[in-house]
Amino acid sequence: MAPLIRVYPHASPFAPPPFDSPLPHFCFSAVAAISDAEIWKNVQTYYGQVLKKSTDLQTNACVTAARPTPRHIREALQNVHEEVISRYYGCGLVIPECLENCWILDLGSGSGRDCYALSQLVGEKGHVSGIDMTESQVEVAKEYIDYHMEKYGFQAPNVTFVHGYLENLGEAGIENESYDIVISNCVINLVPDKEQVLQEVYRVLKHGGELYFSDVYASLDLSEETRTHNILWGECLGGALFWKDLAILAQKIGFCAPRLVHANLITIQNKDLERVVGDCRFVSATFRLFKLPKKEPAERCQVIYNGGITGHENELIFDANFTFKEGDIVEVDEETAAILKNSRFAHSFLIRPTGEWSPSPGSCSTFKAKAVISDPFKFAEESYTTKSPCPPGDAGSCCGTRGC
Repeated sequence: MAPLIRVYPHASPFAPPPFDSPLPHFCFSAVAAISDAEIWKNVQTYYGQVLKKSTDLQTNACVTAARPTPRHIREALQNVHEEVISRYYGCGLVIPECLENCWILDLGSGSGRDCYALSQLVGEKGHVSGIDMTESQVEVAKEYIDYHMEKYGFQAPNVTFVHGYLENLGEAGIENESYDIVISNCVINLVPDKEQVLQEVYRVLKHGGELYFSDVYASLDLSEETRTHNILWGECLGGALFWKDLAILAQKIGFCAPRLVHANLITIQNKDLERVVGDCRFVSATFRLFKLPKKEPAERCQVIYNGGITGHENELIFDANFTFKEGDIVEVDEETAAILKNSRFAHSFLIRPTGEWSPSPGSCSTFKAKAVISDPFKFAEESYTTKSPCPPGDAGSCCGTRGC
């Protein structure tokens, strides 16, 4: 069996809480259809007024991939003000690699926990922006800018927070091709127009930039009953995208094919909700989407990881299919080669045409197209049976992916 994330009866933040819950009654309108305006209003009310601290959350359905957190990220999180952490309602962490001097945009930044951790990781020459549609959350984040800059020893703030909607980043003043990385932590599933969000992300990313995000996906197209069910919306399931549609949207907008990083299955422990979703299954998955410049046709290459990326000095787990160990020769497909050549990872790799280097003993020198995994459900089911437990206290040695 694969690891399971359970959704319990009455666990929804948008459904009536249990009788012993300290939360006030809050739910979506029980009508046949939920309008975009109703979704925005209910999400804002819940995160702005109902929740007072992160322990008030009533669901664990939307979680990021269960991968060990590198030491430098753990240390950065320890420097975040306790009030910011207590008011943060995100799930897990969505922090990619190779961040020094980068400009990063956090979609749905809430009270700013991830932004403040990232602002320390990018350094004074980098910058982090957070955008959220809940004004009270944005105000909490802004309140602690001076505190964190003083703690980090930065001469000027390298973090900003704005109020706005993910579907229209331009209204919030976010300009074209202004960010190296955009992150999102289980937020896009709550936005009705996902294509518009991805289009906006593509617009604001620089060429070579990346959207690194975690979200909930469905195994098939959702039924009307599922998409309009108040409890399932609150559990981050009613707005889930059919996982194959992500690749369709990415291609339509101009992104490279989605690259699966990690995934966990979600199960529903409620017979009434199981009846509503029928044969549909759900998964929490992290993907990478790259925006590459339109250049000459790509070709397969051999690459050698130079090491040195903070927290990943000896091994870089790039996605579910590629793990690069320092000094090893790895043959990669055309798109992976193009990504490594044109993204922020370029300085960390030596890249040569296929056949130029002889493989070193024990290195992976042959790319096998059949081995590529893009199905998060298949990955979630298979990775659990192939990985070995992480040694106690060794957070960086076991990744939970096929590259371990």
